[in-house]
Amino acid sequence: MARKKREEPKSIEGGWINTFADLMNLLLCFFVLLFSMSTVDAEKYEQIVASFSEKINIFDGGGDAVGEGAFISSGTSQKVSMEQYFNEFENSGEKDNVEQDTAEKSDKDKFEEEKLAQLKQKTETLYDEVSGMASNKKIEDMINVNMDEKFQYVQISLNGAILFDSGSDEIKRSALAVLSKVGDILKIYDKHQIKIEGHTDNVPISSGKFEDNMWLSTARATRVWQYFVKEKKLTEKTLEAAGKSEFDPVADNKTEEGRAKNRRVEIKIYTEND
Repeated sequence: MARKKREEPKSIEGGWINTFADLMNLLLCFFVLLFSMSTVDAEKYEQIVASFSEKINIFDGGGDAVGEGAFISSGTSQKVSMEQYFNEFENSGEKDNVEQDTAEKSDKDKFEEEKLAQLKQKTETLYDEVSGMASNKKIEDMINVNMDEKFQYVQISLNGAILFDSGSDEIKRSALAVLSKVGDILKIYDKHQIKIEGHTDNVPISSGKFEDNMWLSTARATRVWQYFVKEKKLTEKTLEAAGKSEFDPVADNKTEEGRAKNRRVEIKIYTEND
């Protein structure tokens, strides 16, 4: 009797799918393990999970998709590299940092602009007040009132020739009436920081009493300081005197007119209270 020929086992079509599925599961386990050993930002982790779910459907019905062949039938459009995902993940973090820095800088700039606007308003109000009082006391022709460009103070400037003789730090008797009215104005702002500065031209001093222009300018500022403290009772704590010599000119020292402008005493009333 002839033997029956043994049938060859039928090849299993699509057997490689199982191997592919196992490989994907191993990759998933590998990256889950990496995440478990690292510090994960919850918000960014949610972003990458959402990215996986939307593009390769690995977290939502992944097993069904492999079994039904959806993984294969969709073609190469779903073969997105893991490196791309992590690059996107890192780039999103950098973008968040840039946006945060930009927002913080914008808030800081806005705060500085608001602060400058408030300071400007206060300084302009102070300027109007001082100018008005100088006009009421009829000394507007004997002093100059101006405002700092950075809105830090309002300045009263007195010509040195009105206050002092050449090379001297003694206040002229004829200047006391003007200085007294200036002191009345300053008394209103006694709680503000007030700075008295003495200035000279660049001509070397010939008087034997002072070594140079710095000594002279400092002595003149101090004399005015003493007058305001002793005669007008201004507070010493908020009143300051300093000499600037010829180092802060307001005009050209090459002309007599310019040198006359540079010989002056400036009184700065700072906008912010002490």
